[in-house]
Amino acid sequence: MDDSALARMLAEHAGAALKALQRSSEPGLLGTRELKDLGDRTSQDLLAAALAEHRPADAILSEEAKDDPARHTAERVWIIDPLDGTREFSEGREDWAVHVALWSAGDLIAGAVALPGLGITLGADDPVRSWPTPYPVRIAVSRTRPTALVVAVAQEMGAELVPMGSAGFKASAVVRGEVDAYLHTGGQYEWDSAAPVAVARAAGLFTARIDGSPLEYNRENPYLPDLMICNPSLADELLRRVRANTVEGE
Repeated sequence: MDDSALARMLAEHAGAALKALQRSSEPGLLGTRELKDLGDRTSQDLLAAALAEHRPADAILSEEAKDDPARHTAERVWIIDPLDGTREFSEGREDWAVHVALWSAGDLIAGAVALPGLGITLGADDPVRSWPTPYPVRIAVSRTRPTALVVAVAQEMGAELVPMGSAGFKASAVVRGEVDAYLHTGGQYEWDSAAPVAVARAAGLFTARIDGSPLEYNRENPYLPDLMICNPSLADELLRRVRANTVEGE
């Protein structure tokens, strides 16, 4: 099985296990820390076991496991978020995801994002798409804490803000054409965006830091504070408006 097929299989299997857990949970567990922790642990154990079986020589960077310094010199590193959107998962919502990506030789080379609530999985092996210029523009934002910078950019563009859950779900909404951009400035880690970025790039979308610099993965410090995924026709305008609002805010 090649890496792209494996990434898809792992994301789908973990997503199916989580969906079954979500459906079977007693009403009293909904929204609790117990259900969040159980979801994280269930998916982490499944993904770790599968990678140990199928790619035992590869390193892993996961939100739910201790960081192994061996990945700094590894040729291949799987970057995974076993359950992206634990809050949404625990509340019985659909806007959560499972992320599985593979980094090698300085770049992401495979990735998949499972959206179990929608019953679909997006992969970096999906065909590239064409992206006509949208109007009006829709920007995915956090349903609880959109940042002032993103709100300001949207207001200047006359864009609609579309609240939704996890980072993977928001990024996937751009890939699916439900929104036209996902602009994040509130702080993230590599596992939050690696798989979504791999999928978005393969689909022909623009991906970068909000200053336009490349997104880099498998760094010693996995903190990756900001992110832009958008219809390529919007990239220049979004970068310009972000730059202008960042300067004004300093």
